[in-house]
Amino acid sequence: MRAPRPPSKLCCMVSIARLTAVVLDCPDPHKLAAFYGELTGWQIEYDEPEWVTLNTGASMRICFQENPDYVPPAWPDPTGPQQVHLDFAVENLDDAEERVLALGAIKPDYQPGETWRVFADPAGHPFCLYEED
Repeated sequence: MRAPRPPSKLCCMVSIARLTAVVLDCPDPHKLAAFYGELTGWQIEYDEPEWVTLNTGASMRICFQENPDYVPPAWPDPTGPQQVHLDFAVENLDDAEERVLALGAIKPDYQPGETWRVFADPAGHPFCLYEED
């Protein structure tokens, strides 16, 4: 169990904005939405030819936007940073790995930690799986 954190000045600040969505560029928004929908169980909320939105059920959405010129990050290549990545808590890391690989994820040879694993989604975006404490 983690020790409680001391109060932070940030907890008392008045917010300017609230994050409601993360948008990922990709070559095929429907394919990527299907991947993340299977991974998380999130449902499609909005579906257009060039844009798909999944609703997480927690006042947050993840959206996929078609970009025909999309170039995937080359993680862990330092000349091509990962740009952004998503972290997902799982109950069993080994079982989750098997399932995401079956969905089309790729596991890079380089794994920087022991308590989480890095994968790339079908469009090449890095994401991590970890067992929550």
